[in-house]
Order: sequence, then structure tokens, then C-alpha cells
Amino acid sequence: MRPITINKTPVELFKILKFEGLVDSGGGAKAAIEQGLVKVNGEVETRKRKQIVAGDKIEFGGNNFVIVFEG
Repeated sequence: MRPITINKTPVELFKILKFEGLVDSGGGAKAAIEQGLVKVNGEVETRKRKQIVAGDKIEFGGNNFVIVFEG
């Protein structure tokens, strides 16, 4: 499981996908979320503005990530 470090909390889910380069754009991130392609803590998440905090686990594109806060 790869860590994703954030420096503020919470962060919207679509922004994490975008800034980590997992999708090409914010629109691409929102589309992937709306299509049910993203899981947060083991559950399919369709809310693109879902607030993500340290300790959350994200699954997308066959990859697993854990959110780490570094403030």
C-alpha cells in the first residue's frame, strides 16, 4: 500500500486523484468517482467531494493507497 501525504486535512477525494497524477484532470477524477471506480475504506465512493482524512484508504486503478498527514 503506497502512502499519499497530505499537508492539510480534510482534502476532497477528486483532488487527491488529480494531484497524485492518477487521472489526467479534475474532470477525469470526477468522472472516475461518479462511475464507481474508486473505493474509500473498502466501500465504493461516488461523492467526488468526499472529505478524505489521514488513515483513509483509497483503491483506484488496481492500486491501493493510504493517506498520511504531514503538517
